[in-house]
Amino acid sequence: MLRWQIAMQEYRVNMTIVHKEGNIHKNADGLSRWALANTPDNPAYVALESSKQDMNFHILTSLLGKDCKDTSLVNALDEVWRNSYSEGRFNLFDGIIYHRTKHSCVMKLCSRLHINTILHECHDSIYSGHLSEDRTLEKVKNCAWWPSWR
Repeated sequence: MLRWQIAMQEYRVNMTIVHKEGNIHKNADGLSRWALANTPDNPAYVALESSKQDMNFHILTSLLGKDCKDTSLVNALDEVWRNSYSEGRFNLFDGIIYHRTKHSCVMKLCSRLHINTILHECHDSIYSGHLSEDRTLEKVKNCAWWPSWR
């Protein structure tokens, strides 16, 4: 941000920056609107495929996909999953189950492989900045959820 401010200072006399809301100028950022294909090189595809091996995933997909209120299916869920389901914390979009918290909606992860990947990317990766424990936990909290999450 500082580099942009320094670069813009030479034009400051001749220009005024005016904020326009996205719904006014109707100019969406092309990269943020670019959908990825559901192919094996898409990380969401890999997460979806590994999630299908989990019985809780199958039950939640049935419950959320049809707005089904079958109590036998609800009772078949593990306790942590059942509590989150009864609190209305799960959403299903494009076959991926999301866990909703007070402030955000994050992807639900099932396999241990993905938990380790998330932890690596949020802490050990060169792009993560190797943050402290509390900042790493905050970062993970904003992108992932799993049943044993504290």
